[in-house]
Amino acid sequence: MPPDTPQPSSRTTGRDRSIRGGAPARTPFGWLAARVCLGRPALRSASLASVIAAILIIVGGGVVRVTGSGLGCPDWPTCIDGSLGPTAEMGWHGIVEFGNRLLTGALCAVVGWVIIAARLQRDPAPAVTRWAWMQFWLVVLNAVIGGITVWVKLNPFVVAGHFLAATLLLTAAAVTWHKARELELPPVPAASRRSINLGNALLAATAVLIVVGTVVTGTGPHAGDSADVPRMPFSWLAVTVIHGVAALVAIGLAVALRRTAQRPGETAVAAKAGMFIAVFLAQGVIGVVQAFTHLPEAMVVLHLVGSALVWVGAVRVSLAAHGGERAAHGLRAGSNTA
Repeated sequence: MPPDTPQPSSRTTGRDRSIRGGAPARTPFGWLAARVCLGRPALRSASLASVIAAILIIVGGGVVRVTGSGLGCPDWPTCIDGSLGPTAEMGWHGIVEFGNRLLTGALCAVVGWVIIAARLQRDPAPAVTRWAWMQFWLVVLNAVIGGITVWVKLNPFVVAGHFLAATLLLTAAAVTWHKARELELPPVPAASRRSINLGNALLAATAVLIVVGTVVTGTGPHAGDSADVPRMPFSWLAVTVIHGVAALVAIGLAVALRRTAQRPGETAVAAKAGMFIAVFLAQGVIGVVQAFTHLPEAMVVLHLVGSALVWVGAVRVSLAAHGGERAAHGLRAGSNTA
């Protein structure tokens, strides 16, 4: 080789390998990534949009329930036999239910954009990409359960499962957002073992609270349709009391975590625990008001918004508590994907 010929670099980026015909270029995304790159701000914006869309899906389901529009479209995947959308004879309920289905289409577009934004990064973000794809499969799961919900005429146990599947989707969206935001942040010290344990316990207690909440709803008056839809065979008062006890456990754990996370390296954990407490208390006020005012529709929907925000807060607290360990592990392992 002539002395003036530049020596090939021993380190190539994923983009370089794609241009040279390496493995990444064997897929459509690999081919596109070799020609188009998106920055971190685009990824953060897309992941935040998926969180908002997941919350809107939960709220949309609540609106369908309290307006009695659950069977406004009596079939699935079509709205009614021979028609994808509602007909004039179906009235307001058909419009509400079909509008909720359209929200799923919008959610698909948002999740698709998250996948594209994650895949077209100059410096690969494989963890974000994996969670973005997790959102995609959870959207599919939600669509299938939604169809089953219509087929079984709003069986309350299936309706509860539909809500929990939507909460799983929100979980994946929140984790994706967290990981996208972490990409440009410096590593932080590991949280204390006590803080990590309290964060895990808070997440578990909040999950129990949400599951019990679906039983409260399943025994309550909002069946989702004006037809004779069966309710869960439990005492609404008894499950509401259990729900309240679970709420007290969750807020107690959050306060304990807030007081425990006092080390300089745990400021993010303490801040997120404080935010969780504020949102949780507001949610608690809404819950008490709706219980003593006989579950008015607007309060029920507002309570659903609060439940989504509380769950996102619990996920963020747990991730913050574990964030130091993951960052330290990443530094030890070394990252050669950039």
